[in-house]
Amino acid sequence: MILAGDIGGTKTILALFDWKTERVEPAREQTFASADFKSFEEVLEEFLQPQPKTATPSGDETAAEASESDEPEEPPPIMAACFGVAGPVIENRSRTTNLPWVVDGTGLAARFKIQAVRLLNDLEATAHGVLVLRPDEIEALNTGAPPPTKGAMALIAAGTGLGEAILFWDGVRYRPMPSEGGHADFAPNSDIETDLLRYLRASYLHVSYERVLSGSGLHAIYEFLRDTKKNEPTWLAEKLKVGDPAAVIAEAGLRGQAEIAKQALDLFASIYGAEAGNLALKALALDSIYVGGGIAPKLLAKLKDGAFMKGFTNKGRYKRLMSNIPVKIVMNHKTALLGAASVAVQLRTDSST
Repeated sequence: MILAGDIGGTKTILALFDWKTERVEPAREQTFASADFKSFEEVLEEFLQPQPKTATPSGDETAAEASESDEPEEPPPIMAACFGVAGPVIENRSRTTNLPWVVDGTGLAARFKIQAVRLLNDLEATAHGVLVLRPDEIEALNTGAPPPTKGAMALIAAGTGLGEAILFWDGVRYRPMPSEGGHADFAPNSDIETDLLRYLRASYLHVSYERVLSGSGLHAIYEFLRDTKKNEPTWLAEKLKVGDPAAVIAEAGLRGQAEIAKQALDLFASIYGAEAGNLALKALALDSIYVGGGIAPKLLAKLKDGAFMKGFTNKGRYKRLMSNIPVKIVMNHKTALLGAASVAVQLRTDSST
């Protein structure tokens, strides 16, 4: 049995897999509210508690005998574990970005008697996950015309923050490598984006792409439009006070209920496409660009209306090159968990040879 996890600031997902070679569904999976625990070790301890058996008496077995045999079931031995962590991983150790946790792979292996434990940045885990996705878990934005010889792919994912990763072909398979590209400088590509940058610089010394391409980034774009265009409906202002701002803005924009929300989504999608294109150029990711994270599936209709791809291909003399790159939306929200599991499978294989 292998153990996999996706450790996030809001929630932590853990799962046990009886994964041999081909991808399988989890044997057991559980989601925890990360803020309810003082450490990741506490989460793991709770998850690995013996589980009650669900057997019922049958044949000559009495209810009392069945009850007596229904002792909590110990989890099977865990041969390897891998966890995607929302934060930088250095020497198999991570101080999480949005939690007061320090996650140490070597310490976890010793404490929980697991032969091999590896930590990955959450986007690196997601990059591993895209390699095991099924066709129905991907939505194509651009079919493109990739070259016959494999080279590189890349992943960009806006959610709570903005993550980026590169996958390069080593001659046998794609190998993901982490990146903190989401914290690179935001580069405006139009007059309105230049005004947006000026607006954000009044609040931040450094304006990264993450300040724009994230849940809080969508809200920041909305506030910029509100403060400069003065076109916020009263009903929407009231709704923003009690709901999740990004979700409220997205809903109003997708339904066409407020012009300001539609404008915010237009600007968000255009900048998202532009930064995805920047990543494609820097990695020369001609094989595919994957768009992951929690926001893309919710804004699928918006991303499909042309604004994203216009931003993606708007690279001057490289427009034709950009048009040939396949662009795919990751629809499975547990891709990071699957990626961590696939790495744990390889760890188990390596440790047994």
